[in-house]
Amino acid sequence: MKIRKNKLLIRVLAFLMGFFGFFVLAVTFYPILKYEILSRDKYPSFLVPLAESDIDFFSGKDYTKASNWFEGGLRKEDFNLPKVTFYNLSIPKLRIENAVVAIGGEDLNDHLIQYPGTALPGRRGNAVIFGHSILPRFYDPKKYISIFSLLPTLEKGDSIYVYFDGIEYTYRVEDMFEVAPSDIQVLEQNSSDSYLTLVTCTPPGDPRKPRRLVVRARIVSQDSAGVFDSSNL
Repeated sequence: MKIRKNKLLIRVLAFLMGFFGFFVLAVTFYPILKYEILSRDKYPSFLVPLAESDIDFFSGKDYTKASNWFEGGLRKEDFNLPKVTFYNLSIPKLRIENAVVAIGGEDLNDHLIQYPGTALPGRRGNAVIFGHSILPRFYDPKKYISIFSLLPTLEKGDSIYVYFDGIEYTYRVEDMFEVAPSDIQVLEQNSSDSYLTLVTCTPPGDPRKPRRLVVRARIVSQDSAGVFDSSNL
């Protein structure tokens, strides 16, 4: 009788462990799979086929460092400016308020990063900002490790606000698309107007970091009443 009870207990424990393991896998991979399915409809004309070399499970790269995000165009030295300056960015739809953007440095654990050499906010050209993302269920707009996890939920027409040098600039989302890590054209400048480009790894939470989501916005207004909030540094 005792042996039967022990066998039953072992079976129950094995079932519970198997169920728990399945639950963990489902919680981890369901958001990634869901994103893959929905993104095909959301970005039908912008998806770039991935070469086999673009998918590397064991690259060992630290994706909290901005210089690792694109291949063949970004160097660690580019981010090591002698003086790091800051400004603020807000996206009401994502509950991001006065997030700090650093011009210089590359640690995405501490703030958003503007790629050095791209235009400053409000100037003609393209200000390119990198932000980290993780699984959407762990999203926290106040933590930089997860700050762009919900970036894929933005839509054309959504507003992005930048507070730079005492001026508030309003940008409207015009375009959203995905590129491979080897496609550095998203960093190029366009002097026809003032653009803001937000970049994060997708699908959010995927350890492979196989693609980059690009959200491009154009300036629509500016207000000198906007004030840089240094308390967020």
